[in-house]
Amino acid sequence: MDVNQPLPLLGGLSPQTFMTQYWQKKPLLVRQAMANFKPLLDRSELFELAASEDAQSRLVIQEPGKVPGWQFKHGPFERRALPALKRPDWTLLIQGVDLQHDAVHDLMNQFRFVPDARLDDLMISFATDGGGVGPHYDSYDVFLLQAQGRRRWRIGRQEDKTLQPDVPLKILANFEPEEEFVLEPGDMLYLPLLYAHDGIALGECMTYSIGFRSPGRGELARELLQRLAEDAEDAVGVDVYRDPEQPAVSQPGEIPATMLAFAQDALQAALQDPDALGRALGEYLTEPKASVWFDAAESGETSSDESVRLDRRTKMMFDAQHIFINGESFTASGHDATLMRRLANERYLNRQDLAKISPQAQSLLKTWREAGWLH
Repeated sequence: MDVNQPLPLLGGLSPQTFMTQYWQKKPLLVRQAMANFKPLLDRSELFELAASEDAQSRLVIQEPGKVPGWQFKHGPFERRALPALKRPDWTLLIQGVDLQHDAVHDLMNQFRFVPDARLDDLMISFATDGGGVGPHYDSYDVFLLQAQGRRRWRIGRQEDKTLQPDVPLKILANFEPEEEFVLEPGDMLYLPLLYAHDGIALGECMTYSIGFRSPGRGELARELLQRLAEDAEDAVGVDVYRDPEQPAVSQPGEIPATMLAFAQDALQAALQDPDALGRALGEYLTEPKASVWFDAAESGETSSDESVRLDRRTKMMFDAQHIFINGESFTASGHDATLMRRLANERYLNRQDLAKISPQAQSLLKTWREAGWLH
C-alpha cells in the first residue's frame, strides 16, 4: 500500500496524513467512504451466523420503564431466540465476522495502513428501530462503517467515566455529547480509544465496526512473563544459588537478602534478552483467538509451480529476527526472510516467489498448508 496515496476511504486523506492528524487524536467523519456500499451479509445470513457455535454473538435488549432497563445475553442464538423484527430497541452483535467470511475479511484488510499488531476484528451490529448499547467508551480505536439503514451517533470526549450501577452493560451515567451525526450507508466515523459514543438505530440498520486493540501494560506483562518463563533456563542459564559466606542465623524464617538479589538478577537477565522478549511478544500477538480453528489439509508437497495464500484466520507478523505465525516463531534471514515478510504483508506469494524459496522454507510452507494455515 502506498501510504501517501489519497484514499476515498479516508475522505481524500492519505493514510500517512490520517495517522498523523487523526489517529488517537480526534474523530473523523467521512461521508461516502465506501460509495454505494451494500451489506456483505444480508439479515438472514447474519442470523444464521448468530446461531453458529463458531461465532461470538451477543444480544442487547433495552427495556424502557423497567429496572435495570437492559437485558444482555451471550449466544449462540437460534432465530426463534431473537426478538421479533417489529419489536424496537434490540441489537444483535456478532464479533470476529472477518474470521467467518472472505468478503468481510477483504473489507477489513483495507484498513491495514495500521499495523496488524493493532488490528483486532470486524464486528457487525444489527439493530431494530431505537436499538443501541447505550452511551459508552471503548479501550480500542474503531472505524464505524454504516452498512445498511441509518444510525444517529452522539460523541464526546467525556471526562466523567462513572458508569450506571446495577446494569449488565458498561453504560455511562452522565454522558455529555459534543457532536451528533446521522450516518447513511457508506458513511464512516472514526473514533479514538476512550472517546465516548452512543449509536441509536433510526429504523432497522446494520453497522460494521473495525476495531483496533490497545493491550494494557498489565495484560502485556502477564502474557510476556508467562511466555518468557517457558524458556527461562535457555535465556538465563542453569546456574544455581550459592551462599558459601552464609553465616548461621538466629531467625531462620527470614529470606536471605542474597537470595533476593539472586532472584532479581535472574529475572532481569530474562527480561533483558531482546531476542527472547521480541519472540514472546510476536508469539502473543499472533496467537489465534480461542474460538478459531483450522481445517487440516491432506499431506502433500507445495511445489514451485503453485501460489499460496494465507487462510483468513491466520495471523502472521515479523520482526528483525523472526517470522511469527499463529503463535509460533521461526528465525529467518536472507532471501527466505524477504519472501516470508512479503507473505506476512501481502498474505500471498506467487509462483515466481515460490521458485526462489529454499527447501527448508518449502518444508515450512508444506507444514503450514497441512495445518490449514495457508492454501
